[in-house]
Amino acid sequence: MAVLGWLTPRRRSATARSVLAGEAAAEAARKSEQELAELAEAEARRKADADSDSGAPSEPEFPVVGDDLAAAFFDLDNTVMQGAAIFHFGRGLYKRKFFQRRDLARFAWQQAWFRLAGVEDPEHMQDARESALSIVKGHRVSELMTIGEEIYDEYMADRIWPGTRALAQAHLDAGQKVWLVTAAPVETATIIARRLGLTGALGTVAESVGGVYTGRLVGEPLHGPAKAEAVRALAAAEGLDLARCAAYSDSHNDIPMLSLVGHPYAINPDAKLRKHARAREWRLRDYRTGRKAAKVGIPAAAGVGALAGGTAAAVALHRRRR
Repeated sequence: MAVLGWLTPRRRSATARSVLAGEAAAEAARKSEQELAELAEAEARRKADADSDSGAPSEPEFPVVGDDLAAAFFDLDNTVMQGAAIFHFGRGLYKRKFFQRRDLARFAWQQAWFRLAGVEDPEHMQDARESALSIVKGHRVSELMTIGEEIYDEYMADRIWPGTRALAQAHLDAGQKVWLVTAAPVETATIIARRLGLTGALGTVAESVGGVYTGRLVGEPLHGPAKAEAVRALAAAEGLDLARCAAYSDSHNDIPMLSLVGHPYAINPDAKLRKHARAREWRLRDYRTGRKAAKVGIPAAAGVGALAGGTAAAVALHRRRR
């Protein structure tokens, strides 16, 4: 898989992170500029009237319609989608007999921990990456892309947070590009971006030779500070003004990326990010139900129910095969 030169950070050390932006095949349908202006004007009048009645100060319109120097960057796991993409992907590969039952148990435990803790644990994520790389080794990239489309429909489509999806759509409707930025494999991230009508994705690159996975990464996973470097490089290539851009994440690991932009949002935040965001007066959005769950970073009953349902489905699958 070739790495695009224009996305390579200028200051790159010998062990620098490698990222790849994959443009999605389908872009979100755009409304005409006149319709957007009329909608924005009507919404502004409505808010002004509401604020006037309540005496509350009005917030500036955001995203700004027609601002082509702005874009939005969304983390994926637990920000756009409930749970971790790589775990859902592993579940789909198990269904297709890519690996054994004992491996599924490890994936299930990692996913359960992630869902209940609501944060990314480096050791769990590293173990998941190594497992996924060993599983795809020797398989063709095209084969995994086709399977990835099926897995999205089976395990991911129903786990998209509607609130976050609406935020992304607001940027698209304003004429701005929207990118996923994730440690998930770039192929998986690109499929999700395309299915949601987003512009494209930045993700971890797995090495391939002749269209076949080698079982190694190109550099390091796109995680933590690496995401900030990828966003900075993409903004430079696209001619964006980061002070006018927005970024969205649930994890304190993404504070470097959130700190890059002028409009950072904490979405379903873990405890550390919530504290950091409040101290800096960043905007917060929590789409998990139940205030207690939101405060401690644990998904509410609906999320736990989804996890239980997934576990039950896996058990049922085992029994049928036995």
